[in-house]
Amino acid sequence: MKKSRQQDVIPSNNYPSLFRRLGAWLYDSLIIIAVLMLAGGVGVALTAGLSSLGIINTSGYLDISDYMSRHPSASILYSSYLVTVAISFFTYFWCQAGQTLGMRAWKLRLQNSDGSPIRPTQALIRLATSAFGLGNLLAPFSTRKQSFQDIMAECEMIVLDKAI
Repeated sequence: MKKSRQQDVIPSNNYPSLFRRLGAWLYDSLIIIAVLMLAGGVGVALTAGLSSLGIINTSGYLDISDYMSRHPSASILYSSYLVTVAISFFTYFWCQAGQTLGMRAWKLRLQNSDGSPIRPTQALIRLATSAFGLGNLLAPFSTRKQSFQDIMAECEMIVLDKAI
């Protein structure tokens, strides 16, 4: 039988500065670019494979990239796939450990006020209201240094004494 992992309850009294939030955001931006490049390569390879098998017709397009960016269905499908990969990345890390890789490097953790990990719904709300990181600019003006997305998702970001 698998033992359930007891979640460490971390007191919520040490909130990050704007500089620390932006550092983690920059770090995560570089990571998500790499993840999207990898996911994009998989998508292009899959499309090229389907084209070589004759399952899809790419005639009339310069190459696979042109097909994926200009074909009405393929461009929507490919863009949706990449957005899903990015959303899945953040949702997974925030809900499992409360930290993305950038947040881990900057010793930040996202959690509910009781110390529990956020739920997938909260992660989706946080992503939808983050405005690509611009919501962090509200943090210096909040009493608990919460960003706009933290307020909307009813969660908080704290600074850890040590990396978990």
